Amino acid sequence: MKTLKPVTPLAIVFAFGLTGSVSAQDEFEALFESRKHQAENGHELNYRLMSPEKMEDGQTYPLVLFLHGAGERGNDNAAQLVHVVEELATPEMRKRYPCFVLAPQCPQGQKWVEIDWSKPSSTMPEEPSKPLGATSEVIDTLIENLPVDPDRIYVCGLSMGGYGTWDCVQRWPDRFAAGIPICGGGDPAYAKRFVNVPIWVFHGDADGAVPVRRSREMVSKLKELNGNVIYTEYPGVGHNSWTQTAQNRLTWDWLFAQSRQKD
Repeated sequence: MKTLKPVTPLAIVFAFGLTGSVSAQDEFEALFESRKHQAENGHELNYRLMSPEKMEDGQTYPLVLFLHGAGERGNDNAAQLVHVVEELATPEMRKRYPCFVLAPQCPQGQKWVEIDWSKPSSTMPEEPSKPLGATSEVIDTLIENLPVDPDRIYVCGLSMGGYGTWDCVQRWPDRFAAGIPICGGGDPAYAKRFVNVPIWVFHGDADGAVPVRRSREMVSKLKELNGNVIYTEYPGVGHNSWTQTAQNRLTWDWLFAQSRQKD
């Protein structure tokens, strides 16, 4: 049997470059395991999964589904980590709120919700988009195979992912314990279906990409129905309303305090 030679410190230096260190970006991405899922609808979904730093026997953990925006579409299985999830991956947050973070990537040319963004309103499609349908299957798989708390599954998304967040809670209100749609829009006709799901909506009033009325109309309908909704509108803020939302610890304190309502 061939004997393996020990790796010398010099070899380690050359393996990682002359600096002998891995970049902060590499360390961050390494927290998210790269995976693929072949869906029943034929869609192959790239996704990343961060697990709790430490998992105790018999303990279950929340799952946060993050849906990225249109600019992060592709097939590199990395671009979807650019926004928001980095806040959940900080050492402070991993200790404060141990959780699974699911970050799927929508392929270029597809959407989380197949609607026309140029229109002032939208109707929820009869079926979920292929990427979102595949994402739902991934959640089923994670619940089956990992210590996920089924009563603490959350969805959060920005822009295109904000639309996806609304679509998720409209389509599967019994699955999600809470939602955070950021600069997105939904279909007010379905508000009654998820009136008891806690929702915290964020939007900038100077958004030139997704009109602020898209959030306002959803919030208005939910308030009309006495829904469990909070609305934060940032004055003078354009499309990027996600950075300050994600950096605000109150956002996450609120989210992780939510549990699925049971009949």
